[in-house]
Amino acid sequence: MKKRGSGEGSILKTKRSRFFYIQYYQNGRQVRVSSGTEVRQEALAMLRKLMGERDDGAVPVSETRKLRYADLRQGLIDSYVAQGNKSLRTKSDGTESIAGLTALDEFCGYKTDGKTVDRGIPVTSLTTDLARRFVRQRKSEGIGNAAINRSLACLRRMLTIAARDRKLTTVPYIEFLKEPPARKGFLERRDFEKLIKVLPTHLRPLVTFLYWCGCRIGETLQIEWSQVDLDSRQIRLEPEQTKTDEGRVVPLSSELVDTLGQIEPKEGRVFDGTNLRKEWMKACNACGLGTTTEVEGRPYDPIYSGLTLHDLRRSAVRNLRKAGVSEKEAMRISGHKTRSVFDRYNIVSTDDVMDAMRKLELAALNDTRKPVQSVAKKHVALSSNG
Repeated sequence: MKKRGSGEGSILKTKRSRFFYIQYYQNGRQVRVSSGTEVRQEALAMLRKLMGERDDGAVPVSETRKLRYADLRQGLIDSYVAQGNKSLRTKSDGTESIAGLTALDEFCGYKTDGKTVDRGIPVTSLTTDLARRFVRQRKSEGIGNAAINRSLACLRRMLTIAARDRKLTTVPYIEFLKEPPARKGFLERRDFEKLIKVLPTHLRPLVTFLYWCGCRIGETLQIEWSQVDLDSRQIRLEPEQTKTDEGRVVPLSSELVDTLGQIEPKEGRVFDGTNLRKEWMKACNACGLGTTTEVEGRPYDPIYSGLTLHDLRRSAVRNLRKAGVSEKEAMRISGHKTRSVFDRYNIVSTDDVMDAMRKLELAALNDTRKPVQSVAKKHVALSSNG
């Protein structure tokens, strides 16, 4: 048999395995992997495939097999840090995370106590089938499609980053679920007054501010007293505090000025969000605005359905529109940057539509009366001139 030329790679057998081993060089380093077959021609075909991928700049198979879930996870976190993405958050244990990532961590076996790290499953296990198993498990736990998709987005993003960084040759297909239509929840004034009475005292200023101004919760919880001017009835948000990286001034209603005026001492953060989501669910339950369902095996993690904190943002936008505030001014208050997103929050209810029709009827009635009145006045004027 003709000897293979230098740099062409080779196949060989060892006493320890019945399978052929594939051997070649990449970036000056020897790569040796099992072909998983006893058939020489199949091993040769695999050798040609691997060397072709090598020539295209692919990462060696031996290197890919060393990678674990934690390596790709760190690449995702580093990408968020580099881009200054404000959806990156720090958990109570000091670890950094992203919406949807915690569930994925648990499924893939990633654990850390801040000192030691369980690096999770091998990267070669991050396949389309694994993603589908993750979906089935989350659905069995009663998790909605939107929340599951946030986790799948994290998975696809970390795989894409790894491929871009030449750590992976291919990215497996990740199938997303169909999400329900955008929420249309909002809070009428009478319901808001019921809700605010059953909330803990320390949360009432925060919820009142969100209801009136429609700011994002993340923005609101960063506000310092140095940014508040109660005499001018306004709060100044700095660019680094906002999702859009644009500073803005948020006007305060008389109710908000009175509420904030009662807070002492006026130093540090303005709003206290301690146990916000837990207390929110309890208060909504008490008012009939939401329900919680206990799940067997998850006594501290019930399923909640009903009014959400984000519905306060929709309520504020709707209230501004009903008050006759222009869209441009309303967007400046709420912090919406694009008209398309703002329109999703500008909820129109059945009562709003009925009110619109009544206004149209009144306008039409006034239009029909005007000519009659002008003719009557002209008739009187002619009569007086005799």
